[in-house]
Amino acid sequence: MASAQRKYRHMTHNQEQASPQQGNVERPPDKEPSLLGASGITGSMTLVSRFLGLARDIVIARLFGASDASDVFFLANKIPNFLRRLFAEGAFNQAFVPVLSEYRSLRSHDDVRELIAAVAASLGGLLTVISVVVMVAAPLIAVPIAYGFTDNPAKFDLFVEMLRITFPYLLLISLTALCGAVLNSYGRFAAPAVTPALLNICLIGSAFLLAPYLHTPELALAWGVLIAGIAQLLFQLPFLLQMRLLPVPKHSPGHEGVARIKKLMLPALFGVSVNQINLLLDSFIASLLVTGSVSWLYFSDRLMELPLGIFGVALAIVVLPSLSRSHADKSPEQFSDTIDWALRLVFLVALPATLALVLLAKPLLITLFFNENFTVVDVQQASASLQAYAVGLLGFMSVKIFAPGFYARQDTRTPVRIGVIAMAVNMVLNVVFYWQGYGHVGLATATSIAACVNAGLLLRGLIREGAFSFAGGWGVWGLRLLLANTCMGLFLYFRAGEWAQWLSWSVSEQILEMAILVCGGIALYVGILFAAGLRWREVYR
Repeated sequence: MASAQRKYRHMTHNQEQASPQQGNVERPPDKEPSLLGASGITGSMTLVSRFLGLARDIVIARLFGASDASDVFFLANKIPNFLRRLFAEGAFNQAFVPVLSEYRSLRSHDDVRELIAAVAASLGGLLTVISVVVMVAAPLIAVPIAYGFTDNPAKFDLFVEMLRITFPYLLLISLTALCGAVLNSYGRFAAPAVTPALLNICLIGSAFLLAPYLHTPELALAWGVLIAGIAQLLFQLPFLLQMRLLPVPKHSPGHEGVARIKKLMLPALFGVSVNQINLLLDSFIASLLVTGSVSWLYFSDRLMELPLGIFGVALAIVVLPSLSRSHADKSPEQFSDTIDWALRLVFLVALPATLALVLLAKPLLITLFFNENFTVVDVQQASASLQAYAVGLLGFMSVKIFAPGFYARQDTRTPVRIGVIAMAVNMVLNVVFYWQGYGHVGLATATSIAACVNAGLLLRGLIREGAFSFAGGWGVWGLRLLLANTCMGLFLYFRAGEWAQWLSWSVSEQILEMAILVCGGIALYVGILFAAGLRWREVYR
C-alpha cells in the first residue's frame, strides 16, 4: 500500500512538472537511489575527504607537532565546530530536514523555494549577529574556555586572535549545511559529501604556503579554516542554482515552515546547549592538563572519526530522509525495517574498526605522525586516548542511527532528554577521572561511556514507543560477526608484533606493513563473513 502511495505521488509530481498551469516546470526530478547505494555515494565521497583529513593531520603533526601553539589552534577551532552542531548538522538540521521533506512531498516547488529563502534569512541573520558579538568580546569569552592559558599571556593572546579568525566559519559552514540538506533531500548526495574535502585542502595549502610568512606559523591553520568556509559555501551554490533552489535570503515574518522548524529546534537547542556546557568543561579540564594534552586528544579523536565519518555519518545522512518519508507515508513497518538494516551495518563496520584501532593504536600513530616533532611520548599518550575513544565507537555510530528515528517523526524532545542524561554522565565522569589523575585518557573514556549510555537509552525509547523492533536473524548475524572479528583480531595481533620495533623502521617499511595489516584484515574479515553464510542481499537495500 505504501509503495503504491509513493508511486502515485511520484506520478503526481511528474504531472505537476509537465503542467504549465501548475507553474512547477522547474521542479527538479527526484533521485531515489537505494539506501545502500546512497550510503555508498556519500561514504565514498566522504572517504576522499577523510583521507585528505588524514593527510592534513599528518602535515600538522609533522610540521607543528604537539606544541603550545598547536594546542591553541585545536582549542580555538573547537569553538565554532562545537556550535556547528547546533546551527548546522545539529539541532537545525534535525528540525529542517523533516519539514523540508514534507514540503517536497506535499507542496509545490515554489513553496519549497520560499521555505529555503525564509530559513536562509533567519539562520544567516542570527549567526551574523552572534559572530560579530563573539569577535568583539573574544577576550572575555576566551577566559572560561581557555582558563588554563591565562597564566601565559602570549598563549592566551594567541588563542584570542585565533578565535577571532576562525569563528566566522560558523556562519559559513551553517549556510553550507543548509545547502547540503536541500541537496540530500533531493537525492544529490555527492556534492555535500565531497564538500568537507575543501577544508582539508585549504588547511594543507595554508600550512605549506602561508605558514612561512607569519610570525606564528600555526596562525596559517586559523586562516585556512576561514578560507575553507568561503570555498565550501561557494562550491555548493551552482548545484542549487541548477535545481532552481538557490537559497537567496528573504525575510518572511510568520512563515509557517520557519515557525515549525523553530518549534522543533527549541528542545534540540536545549539539549545541544547542555552538550556545549559539557564540551566547555572538557576544554576547561584539557587546558589544565600538561602541554600536549589537547593535541593528543585531537589526533586520537581524528583517527577514531575516520570510520565514524566515512560510514556512520554517511549512513545517518541517507537514513534521515528515508525515515522521514516512511513516517510521512504512514509506513511503520518500513520505518522499523530501515532502522534494523542500518543497525546491522553499524555492527558490521563498528566492531572490526574498534578492534583494529585498539590493537593497532601505536603502530598507526607511528606510521602517520612519528618524527622529531611528534615524539615517542606523543605516540604513547595519543595511543592511550585513541584506545579509549575506540571503545565507544559502536555507541557513537548507533546514536547516528537511533536519533534520526526520533527526528524523522518530528520528535526532538525525547533525544534531548536522553542527551541531557548522557551529558550529565560525561560531566560527572570527567570530574571524577580528572581528580583520579587519568588526564586526557579520562576525558576520552568519559566521552565513550556517555556515547554508549546515549545509544542505549535512544534504543530503549524507540522500542518503548513501538517505532522499532528487531527483525529476525540477529542471532545468526551475531555469530558471524563474532567468528569474523575473532579471526581478524588474531591476525592483527600476531602480525603487528611489538610496537617498539616500528620505531626503527623507515617510513616506507611502516607504510608497507600497515597496508598489509589493513588490507589483509579487511580481506580476512569479509572472506570469513561470506564463508559463514553472509549474502549480498542482507546488506543491500
